[in-house]
Amino acid sequence: MAHRTTHHKGRGALGNPASRFAATASEDFDDGWDTIEHLDDDQDAPATHLHRDPTRRVISRNDSPDVPFSASINPYKGCAHGCIYCFARPTHEYLDHSAGLDFETEIYYKPEAAELFEAELRHGRYRCEAITLGANTDPYQPDDRHLGITRSILEVAQRFNQPVSIITKGAHIDRDLDLIADMGRRNLASVFVSLTSLDRDLKRHLEPRAASPSQRLRTIEALAEAGVPTGVLVAPIIPMITDAELETLVARAAEAGATRAGYVLLRLPHAIKHLFREWLAEHYPDRADHVMSLINQMRDGADYDSAWGSRMTGTGTYAELIARRFALACQRAGLNGRRFELDTQAFRVPPAAGDQLGLDFG
Repeated sequence: MAHRTTHHKGRGALGNPASRFAATASEDFDDGWDTIEHLDDDQDAPATHLHRDPTRRVISRNDSPDVPFSASINPYKGCAHGCIYCFARPTHEYLDHSAGLDFETEIYYKPEAAELFEAELRHGRYRCEAITLGANTDPYQPDDRHLGITRSILEVAQRFNQPVSIITKGAHIDRDLDLIADMGRRNLASVFVSLTSLDRDLKRHLEPRAASPSQRLRTIEALAEAGVPTGVLVAPIIPMITDAELETLVARAAEAGATRAGYVLLRLPHAIKHLFREWLAEHYPDRADHVMSLINQMRDGADYDSAWGSRMTGTGTYAELIARRFALACQRAGLNGRRFELDTQAFRVPPAAGDQLGLDFG
């Protein structure tokens, strides 16, 4: 079905392509964005709708050979950061929503996430492994400021000595620095800050509600100073849009205190390829064809190739050049010099409320 495209201030997608499912009922919700002064002013952004997620489990698992973790928690479905390139957008179609504006405005939250997480950790069959927060959608997106679900999950992890790795481009991770620093010093927490560009104007269109580039660098600095193992994820690398900044991004992150780095090439699965083409036509009409030509060269002639082993980095000459440039940039900055793993041996199940403790009357 054809759909009209409109540039909404504070939102990444221009369109809202129809889903094959019926619309889900929702309620308007003021997420307080207008009161946040240090981020972009998005007064004209379409309203956010919040939905309770009725899920009864929070730990998800994957067996992908090119993802460096098998267990993850996503406190939210959908993400108000509005990054046009987000690979999680198509998952919203399973919720009767569009991968376009719906993904940014129809947000599902898990109010019982902490309780469910604790129950899973207490289960007799649970075996400790590092858990990633933010594998799909950002745990520090705008609405978490007042919902606080991510902090409640971290509080459980801290009590159980459950190691966690966080991926974010959100500004308010500093709210939880007390928990993350304590766990980081005990090798139970690490953070990767996603950094796409240092160009603030590009950021406004590319990832409109995410923290500014300077804020993300300050976040890296604060985490590193607090003793938290911190890395930078240069993602996504977009040919002819952000790829020229690759070396600068790595160097600036290292100067801020990052010790590790990774990168991901732009991925355009399912509906994202249409949303991204609309975005290119709106913001970069002069180079849109060139950008897509380079993407196709790195995806075996297609907009996207989901093959394991290459979906994150692409194939072909241009992809190989990106890989070499990134490796050299990390070498010059002194990143990725040693192997790092979180501690899974310290895990313990603390007494639950109401448990009777043994008394020694000897």
